[in-house]
Amino acid sequence: MSRKVIEFDRVGKQYVLGTFGTGTLSQDLNRWWARVRGKEDPYLKIGEVNDRTKKGDSRFVWALKDISFSVEQGDVVGIIGKNGAGKSTLLKILSRVTSPTVGSIKVKGRIASLLEVGTGFHPEMTGRENIYMNGSIMGMTKAEITRKLDEIVDFAGVEKYLDTPVKRYSSGMIVRLGFAIAAHLDPEILVVDEVLAVGDAEFQKKAIGKMHDVANGEGRTVLFVSHNMAAVKSLCKKGVVMKNGGIEYTGDIESSVAHYLKNDNQSTEKKIIDRVKWVKPTMRIDDITINGSDKAESVIQSEQRSMEVCIKGSSSEPLTTDVMLVFNNKEGMPLATFAPGHYYGNLMKLPAGDFTIRKTIELPKILTRGYLHVDLMMHHPMVEYQLKAPECAVLETQGFQSGFGSAMNLNDNGLIGFDEIMK
Repeated sequence: MSRKVIEFDRVGKQYVLGTFGTGTLSQDLNRWWARVRGKEDPYLKIGEVNDRTKKGDSRFVWALKDISFSVEQGDVVGIIGKNGAGKSTLLKILSRVTSPTVGSIKVKGRIASLLEVGTGFHPEMTGRENIYMNGSIMGMTKAEITRKLDEIVDFAGVEKYLDTPVKRYSSGMIVRLGFAIAAHLDPEILVVDEVLAVGDAEFQKKAIGKMHDVANGEGRTVLFVSHNMAAVKSLCKKGVVMKNGGIEYTGDIESSVAHYLKNDNQSTEKKIIDRVKWVKPTMRIDDITINGSDKAESVIQSEQRSMEVCIKGSSSEPLTTDVMLVFNNKEGMPLATFAPGHYYGNLMKLPAGDFTIRKTIELPKILTRGYLHVDLMMHHPMVEYQLKAPECAVLETQGFQSGFGSAMNLNDNGLIGFDEIMK
């Protein structure tokens, strides 16, 4: 018989924007006087929903509000939602990094968390010392940690650097060691945020496999946050969809992912430039078009053989740059990449001032029918990023067909078809 190991009961987390405290002495005194009299905090009655796309009128914002759900032993739960939905705040409260403003959480079992790069590590201590420190914090004896040491080091692949201070580790090495510690020190509950995205493809595959083993073979509970819907679907059985600090949907993982993707795609009337998430401080972006449109949705026709990308802007300093596009399916799985700077090393050298970049992409003759979700970047390969616009556009491919032929479906047949050489 399964039992509840995590239970959230009307949990909320309120923050004050701009400054520490409530902002004024009178507000702090009001809160103190309410606590002395055993009354509710008067400022919990005000505050706005955490919608980061709109400017609010209140200085109080609810990062989480009225969160209630439970997780049973052995459940593998995917927590999904857009940036700013409250996923990381939820896991930080569960891991006791911060406390809820209202509500309560009941937890049965030992929790191991991997929330951010470097979480739980002391930079001046060696990898070995950090392993023992983390194990001690989780209540394990030195003998128990020693028995697991070789397994942790082998999984993380950091044996050469084990007695080196972790401040000299790369971010990828820190994530590898952090995950290895969290997964191998026998926690009843494993909490993993999207920090795994820092690791390389080989390690991500290894980590997903280990979480499968922890959940299925060892019967432990896993909470997993990721924007990679393919990874979420392969690992998780249940899903929680969050939006603006609240829970929008709960159910099995297939229906949860479908709900998230459906609502996410409803905003495609926006312009591509509205979806730019980061630009180098010395740059300004004025306009972006993909496939002849500045809208975040366009169509690749059946007979279309090329597609243009145009970026207009300015830079206060010279740029060495290239344009990169990654085409993903709706679950975030990469299907194709356009990155001539990586392929050939042909980089553009732009002087300071206004610039217009045009790139023409040759399309395969046989494309299947479906939807491609586009990530757009400007970057100097292996040196720096200058622009990041993830999921900035959705391209509908009509699919190739000729004569009596019929277009094939992307989800069933992949992105491209190979042609026959007639002899």
